[in-house]
Amino acid sequence: MNAELLIMFTLDCDRAYLYAHPERELTPDETQRYDEALARRATGVPAQYIAGHQEFWGLDLIVSPAVLIPRPETEHVVETVLELAKPKLVERRASPPVRIVDVGTGSGAIALALAKELPSAEIHATDISPDALEVARANAARHELTSRVKFHHADLLNGLPHEKFDFVVSNPPYVGQSEEDSVQLEVRKFEPRNAVFAGPTGLEVIERLIPQAQTVLTPGGWLVFEISGTIAEAVRHRLAGWTDVELTNDLQGIARVATARKPSRR
Repeated sequence: MNAELLIMFTLDCDRAYLYAHPERELTPDETQRYDEALARRATGVPAQYIAGHQEFWGLDLIVSPAVLIPRPETEHVVETVLELAKPKLVERRASPPVRIVDVGTGSGAIALALAKELPSAEIHATDISPDALEVARANAARHELTSRVKFHHADLLNGLPHEKFDFVVSNPPYVGQSEEDSVQLEVRKFEPRNAVFAGPTGLEVIERLIPQAQTVLTPGGWLVFEISGTIAEAVRHRLAGWTDVELTNDLQGIARVATARKPSRR
């Protein structure tokens, strides 16, 4: 996959062109460009940062060292929200629209995937990093979704307009500092640390997100966020008081998505 991405970068082409022209030979200039890319990759720089792109949910996204590289596992978060949103969309054929906020949007991957799939929903996205928001806005423009997603510079949900949401969605930092040695070197060295490491235990950001989500969600609204198997049971414990709490595994059988519903008024 890395070699394919670097070849597409070298030729400035997409995957369809690459597979349609297997006989294509590199020019001397292209060979030099590819060798330079390989040399950078050999130092540990992720291929996605060299190429400046990563695919997520069928969207070609711009990525830079300012944002976490979107990963296939995070698509499980999108799948979960889409499944839960179906009943609400049926209920609300008219206004008001289903309202979703993606917390810590990074490249905009989750927010843009949801905007693509839920054209009638109102999508918001937050990030504490101005540089990350710049990348997210560029991706929204790239896919003609600028009018569909409202971006906010915010620390989680702090400072967001006082509005209620049906879904709070996030891929928060959830790796503990004690796990640092088990994280791939290229992730530790090149991806933004504040998007990977949450603190000593890995729960620090999630512990802040849960009560903030409780405040901004409508009764019966959903909190959906990515986790790891390491913190799964601790997350379940911290969702005490919520209803319909569920931890969903990824394709490798590792707990990957936490889902919880704010209790409805009685």
